[in-house]
Amino acid sequence: MAEKKLGTQTVKFKNPPSIIAGGTIVGPKEGEGPLRDYFDMILVDDTYGEKSWEKAESKMFQDAVNLVLKKANLKISDIDYLLGGDLLNQIISANFAARQLNVPHFGLYGACSTMTEGLTLGAMLIDGGYADYIIAATSSHFSTAERQFRYPLEQGIQRPFTSQWTVTGAGATILASTGKGPYITHATTGKVVDLGMKDANNMGAAMAPAAADTIITHFKDTGFTIEDYDLIMTGDMGRVGRDILLELLYKEGYDIESKYKDCGIEIFDESQDVHSGGSGAACSAVVLNGWLLSQIQNGVYKKVLFMATGALLSPTSSQQGESIPGIAHAITISTTL
Repeated sequence: MAEKKLGTQTVKFKNPPSIIAGGTIVGPKEGEGPLRDYFDMILVDDTYGEKSWEKAESKMFQDAVNLVLKKANLKISDIDYLLGGDLLNQIISANFAARQLNVPHFGLYGACSTMTEGLTLGAMLIDGGYADYIIAATSSHFSTAERQFRYPLEQGIQRPFTSQWTVTGAGATILASTGKGPYITHATTGKVVDLGMKDANNMGAAMAPAAADTIITHFKDTGFTIEDYDLIMTGDMGRVGRDILLELLYKEGYDIESKYKDCGIEIFDESQDVHSGGSGAACSAVVLNGWLLSQIQNGVYKKVLFMATGALLSPTSSQQGESIPGIAHAITISTTL
């Protein structure tokens, strides 16, 4: 009997894991944004001293893991599992970092939802008694994502206003079986939702239906209301996706606007010319492990619904005319049990 399951898609943890540390590395553009003071490391060069952007991204992933270990005063040998992924084919940023880290590794691909996918699975491992320490980590890079999913940067293709700017960065979280919190108390696993969007330059519209579905399911499964949360935060809807999400929820009787923020909107200033906002697997990861954890630790927010969203496309699927499936995974972060 699934005694920890609520409703159709949600888990309530009996032994909620504690978030004991978060680590962040971001690129130069992110370091010029409004959240600059909350990042642990800001690169001055997005090649990070490497010969390619892909190598730079993998190095960011590895260094984010080492950084969060140092903040938690732990060694890599203390970690039971690393759960990590990124946006690149065969998740090479995470896998190539893991070969250097020498730690049991589950490679994940949830596109930009990977951060909360890793935190959900990590919380399940700890709650189930299979681990004491878990690292969930992910990365992305503007230049690696653009040339894989869209166009070679050398072509200088003009970006439409619905497009988003992939965050260059990496974020890592350590979950522990013991600690003073904040805690992951619930997790709602999303379904793949696809309403037919085919434009790879409009990720917000592709992901919004999945985001709405997960939020509605979360409230139905748990019995929580909007008022139970201090903040409801999505990973990278951007301005276009935000408006669609709010409209979809409002039609179903959920008005979350007064409690709502999006990582992709918060990480950049409008003057930085990112069009609809930020995106990428690192978008939610660096905002969560930087700004949001700081706000929670300082008592600004006591209970947060945090949800990373992903567009599950590939270059092959786009070239074959496929639409873009979306997914969203949500976790409840609470300072109390």
